[in-house]
Amino acid sequence: MEAFLDFVQGNVQYAPYAFLGLLLLAGFNLPVSEDLMLLSSALIAIKNPHMKEQLFLGVFLGAYLSDLICYGFVGRFLGEKMFKIKFFANMISTDKLNKVNDFYHQYGMLTLIIGRFIPFGVRNALFITAGLGKMNAWKFAISDLIACTISCSFFFWLYYTYGESVIDIVKRGNIILFTIFLAAGTGYFIHKKIRQRKAQGLEDSAP
Repeated sequence: MEAFLDFVQGNVQYAPYAFLGLLLLAGFNLPVSEDLMLLSSALIAIKNPHMKEQLFLGVFLGAYLSDLICYGFVGRFLGEKMFKIKFFANMISTDKLNKVNDFYHQYGMLTLIIGRFIPFGVRNALFITAGLGKMNAWKFAISDLIACTISCSFFFWLYYTYGESVIDIVKRGNIILFTIFLAAGTGYFIHKKIRQRKAQGLEDSAP
């Protein structure tokens, strides 16, 4: 990654294409940090304000197309094939998939908007799950376009305006969001399980 950052800093004219290309790889679930790409592109834009629009466009398109790859290729196309491999089948059970699909069905676009702000692999997991669950392609594309526009615009603006001084704040914010997401997800699934058991109990006790 250091070699990549050295390249884009020394070849600013190619930086938008480099960010675009590297982020596309993230769509195949390779460990490319969207957050780092947004930070790096904004810091380069500070020193090269004439390239600001191109740099933002490169990282934005990379992030959005990466989401579509993750949803369409990894989730929808490879999804069922992945379940034939024991390693992946153990990672994502059918029961867990159904639960996340219920979450998508209930909260829709809000799931994608919130998910885009959560790091540590959560956003890719959400996109793959949307593909595995056969979420409507147009609904995903439009919802994620809105979510991606909000998150990329916000973080690029934040880093471009305040530079490296906000990095620690963003890191702490990411940890807080991740913790809230885990707590909310766990609470939701526990609540749903309790309701299902109560409903089952009523059915069993019915004459």
